[in-house]
Amino acid sequence: MSPAFKYEAGQEEPLPSGSRLPWPHNVSHTATMRISDVLGLLRAEFPAVSHSKIRFLEDQELVTPERSAAGYRTFSPADVERLRYVLTEQRDRYLPLKVIKAKLTQLDSGVLDIEHPLGPRVVASGGLTPAQAEASEFANLAAAAGVTQAFVDELVEAGILRGHPRAQGVQDLAGHARRDVEIIKIAQALQAFGIDWRHLRSMRAAADRQVNVVDQSVQHLTSKGTSLALGEANSARAEMAELLIALHGHWLRDGLEELA
Repeated sequence: MSPAFKYEAGQEEPLPSGSRLPWPHNVSHTATMRISDVLGLLRAEFPAVSHSKIRFLEDQELVTPERSAAGYRTFSPADVERLRYVLTEQRDRYLPLKVIKAKLTQLDSGVLDIEHPLGPRVVASGGLTPAQAEASEFANLAAAAGVTQAFVDELVEAGILRGHPRAQGVQDLAGHARRDVEIIKIAQALQAFGIDWRHLRSMRAAADRQVNVVDQSVQHLTSKGTSLALGEANSARAEMAELLIALHGHWLRDGLEELA
């Protein structure tokens, strides 16, 4: 899926005569990474970063990835560092994006200059970076579901299929993998009816909103931080999930019966 890659501080690139590349200037601007690679590099520092977050920052013109011949976003190490800068300014200094964008403009033009230490290259077990481990995970899922890597890439790019950086242990990973294989198979089956990732993306967003509602409803338990309270929260989430799944099924059947 994604090429193996590695970058370190101090990778200089000769600038074209009379031109200036966007900041950071001393990091490679060669785009070789997919969005899943970028997430793998950033999630060690920013666990909540997501496909939609990066796409939003792109919409705000804070980062400008290139597009491959197939239309996929491709990112350079410099793009990763711009994203790290934006996320750090938001997290540590609570700056609004308008202010961060103005600072990036100054950095791009050379009006503002800061010392920019590159973030550490995090290595996961087995000698793989998180991005490489995630790429391997998606390749294994494609093989298990009996689909092409390109089909899985589309689902990942659209945010329909995601990695599981928070999975704890082999059993947790196995559970996620089983669900992901089912998601891939269902998505492939729906394609026969003309329902592709464009439709599924909005459905995934609706599911994410339901997850947020469930999470908010148990915050009074999770805020206590005790093992008993966290256990109660997990039980409540599971019960609400079953209820919401059943409710959604009833709504869908009612709507389809009205069409018939």
